[in-house]
Amino acid sequence: MDALHWVLALFLGISLAASTGLNTFLPLALLSAAAKWHLGGIQLTGPFAWLGSDAALIALGIATVVEIVADKFPAVDHALDAFGTFIRPLVGSAAFAAALGHADPVTASILGLIVGGATTFGVHAAKSGTRVASSATTMGVASPALSIAEDVAAAGLTLTGLFLPLLVPVSVALAVWGVV
Repeated sequence: MDALHWVLALFLGISLAASTGLNTFLPLALLSAAAKWHLGGIQLTGPFAWLGSDAALIALGIATVVEIVADKFPAVDHALDAFGTFIRPLVGSAAFAAALGHADPVTASILGLIVGGATTFGVHAAKSGTRVASSATTMGVASPALSIAEDVAAAGLTLTGLFLPLLVPVSVALAVWGVV
């Protein structure tokens, strides 16, 4: 991979990892769709080629819909966030590594764990903290609106990574600013 491909792949990986911190399955579903239909030049190879399969797209699509709907209910949302504390960094690591599909699998995996996992966990922690504060101050009334904003942000950041990867640093900075 030349330098430009590395930069674009890293930005895509960061967008996927950050988005996974907001919504576990939506970024992977969008990546799966992009790989399936070769959108944005996405071609997943090696151990991540399965993400472009019909079965992966269907399973991730169903999981995305279930998570989006369930996340609108405060009690369910808190349970998903507790579960997400453990699962989201793993999914974010895998998504980051998948973005580096043309790199050596060991390098992609290590960067996925270090950069992808940390990015996902940081975004997830900020999201969870915001949700706890919101629930404490609004008695859960604001949870559906926050959930919709998180879904839109996750989709927007993922699509930015897929189609306009050079804008990812700006998008991530805006997302961090928005959370703060």
